[in-house]
Amino acid sequence: MLNKITESAAEAISNINDGATILIGGFGLAGQPAELIDALIERNAKDLTIVNNNAGNGDTGLAALLKAGCVRKIICSFPRQHDSYIFDDLYRAGKIELEVVPQGTLAARIQAGGSGLGAIYTPTAYGTLLAEGKETRTIDGVNYVLEYPIKGDFALIKALKGDRWGNLIYNKAARNFGPIMAAASSHTIAQVSEVVELGVLDPEHIVTPGIFVHEVVCIGAKA
Repeated sequence: MLNKITESAAEAISNINDGATILIGGFGLAGQPAELIDALIERNAKDLTIVNNNAGNGDTGLAALLKAGCVRKIICSFPRQHDSYIFDDLYRAGKIELEVVPQGTLAARIQAGGSGLGAIYTPTAYGTLLAEGKETRTIDGVNYVLEYPIKGDFALIKALKGDRWGNLIYNKAARNFGPIMAAASSHTIAQVSEVVELGVLDPEHIVTPGIFVHEVVCIGAKA
């Protein structure tokens, strides 16, 4: 019987290798898979490339992963917030690489990775420093920048409920990047607040089908 339930966060992330590219869900703290990140810190993986909306808040979750020295590069939209002091310190000391991607472009590049597209054209960032060195094209009188897909070796996401097949539903805005990151990664690990029996989740309400999910870990915290 197909069963994607994994007993612990530590077991779920045990196969994440040094140098991996990891897509981590969350808009700030909303939808951030904090327990999976904590397990990754315990795993002490190194040289990771992290894709996230921001660069961590305070000293927990993603910020703690940066502080632990696990991350070589971060790709995000909002690296600087009032409480992103851990990232600030690392970046100013030259201990972490940064690739800034406008938020809409970040989502579109991840979606392209999950959809099997070779590249996309976006008008965002045309004529700015973010477009330097990139191919541009004028289409129907609009200037565009060529951007390439973002794919992950792994995705760590947070959902509200899941079943043993890996079907997921989310808690409102905590969904954010979870569905597109799941589709764009080779191995998706989802932490959920509750595991339900097959058939409990209304198929019309399932946001991420189990085909995109490889492991489900029940944490029990609110999503």
